[in-house]
Amino acid sequence: MRNIFIQLATATGIITMLSCNQPSRQEEQKSQETKPEVEIIADRFADLQILRYAIPGFEELSLRQKQLAYYLYMAGMSGRDIFFDQKYRYNLQIRKTIETILETYQGDKNDSNYKSFVIYAKQFFFSNGIHHHYSADKIIPGFSPDYLATLLSNSDFSKVPSEGKSVSEFVEFLTPVLFDPAVDGKCVSLAANTDNVKASANNLYEGVTQKEVEDYYQSKTIHGVKEQPAWGLNTKVVKENGKVTEKVWKSGGMYGAAIDQIVFWLDKAATVAENEIQKQTIEALSKYYKSGDLKDYDDYCILWVKDTASRIDFANGFIEVYLDPMHRKGAYEAVLSMKDLEATKRIDAIAKQAQWFEDNSSILPEHKKKNVTGISAKVITVINECGDAAPSTPIGINLPNQEWIRETAGSKSVSLGNIVESYNFAKAKSPMIDEFGESAEVIERVKKYGALAADLHTDMHEVIGHASGVINKGVASPDITLKNYASTLEEARADLVALYFITDQKLVDLGVMPTTDVGRAEYDSYILNGLMTQLYRIKPGDNLEESHMRNRQLVAGWVFEKGKADSVIERISRNGKTYFRINDYSKLRTLFGNLLREIQRIKSEGDFEAGKNLVEDYGVIVDQQLLNEVHERFKPLNIAPYSGFIQPELIPVMDGENITDVKVVYNQDFLTQMLEYGKKFAFLPVRN
Repeated sequence: MRNIFIQLATATGIITMLSCNQPSRQEEQKSQETKPEVEIIADRFADLQILRYAIPGFEELSLRQKQLAYYLYMAGMSGRDIFFDQKYRYNLQIRKTIETILETYQGDKNDSNYKSFVIYAKQFFFSNGIHHHYSADKIIPGFSPDYLATLLSNSDFSKVPSEGKSVSEFVEFLTPVLFDPAVDGKCVSLAANTDNVKASANNLYEGVTQKEVEDYYQSKTIHGVKEQPAWGLNTKVVKENGKVTEKVWKSGGMYGAAIDQIVFWLDKAATVAENEIQKQTIEALSKYYKSGDLKDYDDYCILWVKDTASRIDFANGFIEVYLDPMHRKGAYEAVLSMKDLEATKRIDAIAKQAQWFEDNSSILPEHKKKNVTGISAKVITVINECGDAAPSTPIGINLPNQEWIRETAGSKSVSLGNIVESYNFAKAKSPMIDEFGESAEVIERVKKYGALAADLHTDMHEVIGHASGVINKGVASPDITLKNYASTLEEARADLVALYFITDQKLVDLGVMPTTDVGRAEYDSYILNGLMTQLYRIKPGDNLEESHMRNRQLVAGWVFEKGKADSVIERISRNGKTYFRINDYSKLRTLFGNLLREIQRIKSEGDFEAGKNLVEDYGVIVDQQLLNEVHERFKPLNIAPYSGFIQPELIPVMDGENITDVKVVYNQDFLTQMLEYGKKFAFLPVRN
């Protein structure tokens, strides 16, 4: 489970990464060390800003740790093709076509149509396919089918996977796929009263209906048993000879060619593991990839939770279920990291008090954990990301997702420290709060405490949010009971835990924030984002589809509505512009607590109708007049609504067959990196 934080940024600049750290994040001695200079803001196109991040401390690792990092880096990158294919059945074919044009086109590259093609190519790579990484809508090219024919005719068409088609036939095939928004127009559909399986263009299902999928997994579910596998996590559901069945993602199965590469590098990583538990963890993941058996996956997750001592850590596999409208199938992702020893002290202080937070939560006593088990938390320095985690990345992660493992074995919560630092640098250049902040007091407070407030929100969202609460005995997991609303409600629940406690004196007493004004700054930012500024990410006329956006509007909209009688939050107009003013922060906290109690009840009891009503009533429908106003006010600010990253590259230094060192290379150009990846990590055929 992840906390996605899409940062708004405008300026370019070069800084030494550690110079943008908060003082508490590094010892004074380390802050004075010479670190690689990284140009953080790299590119801007369409609605996207491309950033960079550095890996401070990598050079301090031992050779064995560097070797481990390199092997895990290669394992993670080896699955890149999988995520492209999961998102859409033609993505690999389209990607190879785009790569061929970029590498071999002999026409006029100064032509405005070619420049539009380059922008589309960047959008395609950023989104890992033809559907927008956030809205899930098809990205329509800014050039015509006729120009696509020109591009192909002036490129090395023999390298295009056209399946024997001529240029004109291939363009005819691609025209509805690329240019018609009505054809496979939505990667993930969460719309109410819809067959979300058939309405979603992702490649997780084929030839089946939502009802057939529900019935299929209902037949596999062991009712009344909590400790059962996450059925469907690593499969594609198809119909063969009239019977619903699954294609398993494993060695020798679907995606086997890429998975074999992952296994190869995992097996090498196991030979240089830092300790025995990490070695067992890596070997367990390799075993799962070979077998495809979800029992092996559970065994791996339990071992992974226990590995808290290693400096190098990773998440690799079919993990988050946001790509699936049924919230069952895991999208491939890989996050390689190392522990930030100093910064971990803050998040660890919260984790150690997890039982206090649970005991003092606003949720009903019967829904509280009596014994919060095995929560570990740390701030990590990201080394590399791939798949569902890149180029657009979360800033916080809490795993594993299986409820019964979290309750019995525990969980790991991480904050992605160097990613947050790059975002914070970009955010500091943004004029957004000056435009939308309701008062000078609010603007000053957000500028002073906003970065720390966001860090603490992420920490608590992941550490005590996702890890809190229990499901009633006999109630199935949320993906079954809450269906297409499960992710939105879970993200709202975790957000509300963070919001409820972030103004609490307890955090000051723990030494993780200097004053409760930090919490008020987070209230200012959250309400503003939930009710207004996040609307910049959708087009006029649209409503909300993405789970995290629905979550934020649900929370902000509900407390706004329920607090109207006491004017807790006031909508005001000044000089033709809309602002939201928080009049009573204490009452707002109470409202957050009330909503937390209700959403936890919904999850604990599996109350689908109540969950559906909450999301549909507060999280979906957008005030179109306000949406248009937001777009008009953003125009002069020149802010990209979404950000993502160019990845650092790990290069081994070889002496014969032996790795004697591993160097970090900070790539300079996003498109160049995408083309290099296409050569180095392309293991799957264009059609699976």
